[in-house]
Amino acid sequence: MEVLYDVEIKPETTLIIFDEVQEVPRALTALKYFNENAKEYAIVAAGSLLGVFLHRGTSFPVGQVELLRLETLSFEEFLMAKDREKMVENLKNLSSDFHFDETLNDLLKEYLLVGGMPEVVQTWLDTKSIEATERIQEFILQSYRADFSKYADNSLSIRIRQVFESLPAQFAKSNDKFTYGVIKNGARAREYELAIEWLVDAGLVRRVTKVERGDKIPLKAYEGRQSFKLYFGDIGLFRRLAEIPAQVIAEKEAIFNQFNGLMAEQFVCQQLSNHQLYYWTSGAASEVDFVEQIEDKIIPIEVKSGRNARAKSLRVHQERYKPDIAIRFSLLSRKKQEHLLNIPLFEIFLTDKLIEMELEK
Repeated sequence: MEVLYDVEIKPETTLIIFDEVQEVPRALTALKYFNENAKEYAIVAAGSLLGVFLHRGTSFPVGQVELLRLETLSFEEFLMAKDREKMVENLKNLSSDFHFDETLNDLLKEYLLVGGMPEVVQTWLDTKSIEATERIQEFILQSYRADFSKYADNSLSIRIRQVFESLPAQFAKSNDKFTYGVIKNGARAREYELAIEWLVDAGLVRRVTKVERGDKIPLKAYEGRQSFKLYFGDIGLFRRLAEIPAQVIAEKEAIFNQFNGLMAEQFVCQQLSNHQLYYWTSGAASEVDFVEQIEDKIIPIEVKSGRNARAKSLRVHQERYKPDIAIRFSLLSRKKQEHLLNIPLFEIFLTDKLIEMELEK
């Protein structure tokens, strides 16, 4: 490497990065020997989960490598990329009297259009061209589709693609529980279970399962694995996959009022990627979008796509289980009413801090 690139590699100051490492499976195995025989060198191997974990015949050096998951840009990081550091800093100072609701609302709509894939964000910042941005989004989606065949046999890759393409339709219906019949008429779980696991393991989708009880901990003990929802990894790619026109984003609140709120729920799930989320139902009448456990507290979370923030299902959960705090995401301003905290969608990156403050009371 020193000869090829005419550089001096100094163990104390040089970081060596092997990008797209999944393209050379033996490089993954070699990391073990770097760790054993050349500990002084700092090595980073970047690659897709598809290739790293699903590559046939690859020996992964378990225990020799520290794994870090790289997520798409969050809304907060998107604001930082747009040089809005001062705004983010001011918002995190919860005692500030300044409010930027209208500006943040516009920036949120922009994020729903673009998403958080780094190359897509960079293209948008450089060009401000919807056409150029969507070309990159479409290229990424096509790359995913190509990987289905690359890392799975023919019959499985067909089922993976069918599940993948069905995701927008899963959320377009009134009940967004994953339904096999949406993939194709007569589809059964046993035909598509492996395809779903493949997409989850590859990091392209996130599975949120149902819990049978909304008041017992640990929630995982009451998880019903047969009932679940699948969320896309990036809101911008989801919008493109769903073919939601970019022009809708420019309208005042059309993106929030149309499409059964599917964009808002996808957005919240993506932004809460560090939260272990479930969902809860009471028969067919009530469904709380998400519930999570923080220490010994269970917190129900409702997502409303606009300013009509009536949350009947959330009230059912509150009346039945009396949680210390419930969260509602909407376009309304931040406000606390008894045990209900409303957080504007565009302030979602304040969620952890706000919940912590409430639980400390």
